[in-house]
Amino acid sequence: MRQIGHRTLSSAISEQIRQEILSGKHPAGSQLRQDALAASFGVSRIPVREALIQLESEGLVQILPHKGAIVTPLVLDEINDVFDLRVMLEVRLLKAACPKMTAETFVKLDAIQDSFAAAIASNDIRRWGELNAEFHLALYANANLPRSLQFVTGLLQTSDRYTRLQLSSKEALLRAQNEHKKLIKLCKDGRTKDACALLVSHIEAVRADLVQIISAL
Repeated sequence: MRQIGHRTLSSAISEQIRQEILSGKHPAGSQLRQDALAASFGVSRIPVREALIQLESEGLVQILPHKGAIVTPLVLDEINDVFDLRVMLEVRLLKAACPKMTAETFVKLDAIQDSFAAAIASNDIRRWGELNAEFHLALYANANLPRSLQFVTGLLQTSDRYTRLQLSSKEALLRAQNEHKKLIKLCKDGRTKDACALLVSHIEAVRADLVQIISAL
């Protein structure tokens, strides 16, 4: 029986299943059986069903009639949809946030960079996607555009699965780390336009890597 943390039961179960999908334990197209999951967690099917509904809202699973929950396949159309939206909204957020960044903002960004470097050194795959999302959200925190930030938070959560896949190579990891460092420097120097241009190329590079990876599968 797997151990569940202190959070509400359905939230803890959704987090565990989410990490198993992101790590590849449950590959695309595989069926997630409620009864088997309930038995493995030692719970009833009700919190498992609630957890799967949450994961469906994140795009990680599809709940289909007569089939139950299926791990969502990696689809190029969805990747392009997510990354088109990321380019539009994240540039908007950075443009608004950059002039308002404070010394505290840069302390936080530098701390995330240090954690990212440590995760690379220790090959902590789970943390790569989490820290990437933390970095981007910290960049936009001062934008004062709460609705846009809410949308981007959801997009980053959705693309965590893609990010882990894309960051599976050492080259991609080091490039991401270097580009994050350059983004911090441009924002510190008040070069908002250049920072936005780099952000676009940064997001598009991830998309290009993913298209190449998915096309080869």
